Amino acid sequence: MESTVGSMQEQALKRKERLKALRNKQLHGSSPEDEEPDKKRMLREEEYVEERHRELKLRNYTPEDEELKQRQVPKAKPASVEEKVKEQLEAANPEPVIKEVDLVNLAPRKPDWDLKRDVAKKLEKLQKRTQRAIAELIRERLKGSEVELAGAVAAVKEGEGDSD
Repeated sequence: MESTVGSMQEQALKRKERLKALRNKQLHGSSPEDEEPDKKRMLREEEYVEERHRELKLRNYTPEDEELKQRQVPKAKPASVEEKVKEQLEAANPEPVIKEVDLVNLAPRKPDWDLKRDVAKKLEKLQKRTQRAIAELIRERLKGSEVELAGAVAAVKEGEGDSD
């Protein structure tokens, strides 16, 4: 056990030295006598990045030590599926820019559109007169048919009286 602790301390010291060397290079620039092969330098930089990003996160373990309790990650709560589904559905249905498309505005106008517009008011008046005339003709025919109907009923009654 003591041999592993000693080797770990040696590794830590070596790492500290490499970090100091890297910091000095970054601050003062690289000197020609300090240059190392690219592969070795890249390996050392990767170790530096790994060491820097390695942080203890406790997700499933509840520590007793106060210092470690600060590193404990809070328990995640499951997200509401309904909210996510609603958001996705809303995102899938884009709102229409124009609610109602008027085909008259989209299609090019015919050359006589202004004449039709001007005549439309006059045609409305004529349409009303035409409807009135049709109604009068229907009334006259109904009156004529009432007279004929009354004559037909009288003839039927006379025919019934003779057969008695």
